[in-house]
Amino acid sequence: MEANDDILTTMATLKHDLHNRENAMFSPFAARSENGLRRRPEENIQSGYRQEYALDTDRILHSMAYARYIDKTQVFYLIRNDHITHRVLHVQLVSKIARTIGRFLHLNEDLIEAIALGHDIGHTPFGHDGERYLAQLCQSAGIGNFLHNVQSIQFLDQVERKGRGWNLCLQTLDGILCHDGEIHNQELKPNREKNFDTLAQEIALKKIDAQHALRPMTMEGCVVRMADTVAYIGRDLEDAIRLNVIQRSEIPKEVVAVLGNSNGTIVYNLVTDIIHCSHQQEYIAFSDRVSKALKKLKEFNLDRIYLNPMIKKHSNAIRALFELLFETYLEDLQTGRQYSKIFTNYLSDMSADYTSSHKPAEIVRDFIAGMTDRYFLLQCPAHLRPAVIDA
Repeated sequence: MEANDDILTTMATLKHDLHNRENAMFSPFAARSENGLRRRPEENIQSGYRQEYALDTDRILHSMAYARYIDKTQVFYLIRNDHITHRVLHVQLVSKIARTIGRFLHLNEDLIEAIALGHDIGHTPFGHDGERYLAQLCQSAGIGNFLHNVQSIQFLDQVERKGRGWNLCLQTLDGILCHDGEIHNQELKPNREKNFDTLAQEIALKKIDAQHALRPMTMEGCVVRMADTVAYIGRDLEDAIRLNVIQRSEIPKEVVAVLGNSNGTIVYNLVTDIIHCSHQQEYIAFSDRVSKALKKLKEFNLDRIYLNPMIKKHSNAIRALFELLFETYLEDLQTGRQYSKIFTNYLSDMSADYTSSHKPAEIVRDFIAGMTDRYFLLQCPAHLRPAVIDA
């Protein structure tokens, strides 16, 4: 018993030392780990030695939804190529880029890592196309918009651990909800006055109006939002070039002059600019020159990559499969077909709180959104599945 007491005393002292180190090293604008706020108090956390956001990171890493990142589309789907980015690599790149920025700005890298690794956990199979198809089905079913950032909160807070959720910190959940990497901001300043009621209100507003603008409550959340763009913008270029969707020479000259024409130089120049413009400031920002070049590059990627008919060959087939699965599972729930995969593979052992607090269409939404690309296709009749091609 004495040995256990000695261990607890030592670990408590070390945790106290880590809090003191944060106070000594961090920017006055950084989030302190000791201020991490959970929806439900946990006795083992209060008496343990782990810092709040480091614990959040590990909970996300050990989640079932994180494991499924491995086979979720980033941009290009139904293509067999080991060098094309999948969602799991994207979130790791966001984490690394954001932690680099956070280190130079003396921010909390544990919180940055938790937000970065969890920010896309709500993404559907087949990327933004799948998100759009599921959104239309959710709206038709009367359960509001489907947005992957909102769904990330849904998974981590209400679906994981058989409906009990991970009880993550408000600051982590807020950063995930507000990551909106597709929105172009030259400057992003935290909206610090938030609580769990605010989180619920912002989720409700996003379900009503997908364009409703959100701002993270921490500098760390702002960093991840900027890093999300930095991570995907050049990487998507490289993937598109590798697949002969575009040529490197087609990148606009005014973009190349400022950012370069390869992922490495684009990431370096964007990160350097963020650090320079945000140093000792209570916001995260790009310079005007770099912001304009980045906006131009986003427009180029949208037109030449994301909306390119060349990569949309199977979009109608995928849309039809989303409709088929949604309708099938909804009918299975409503008629009580216990042999359906939505019962055997999803609702089995799910908590009564989850099943009683979610409408059938919301349960179907959660099941489909959590699928990997491969699992999704395996649920569909073989003769309707589009073929995967080697590239």
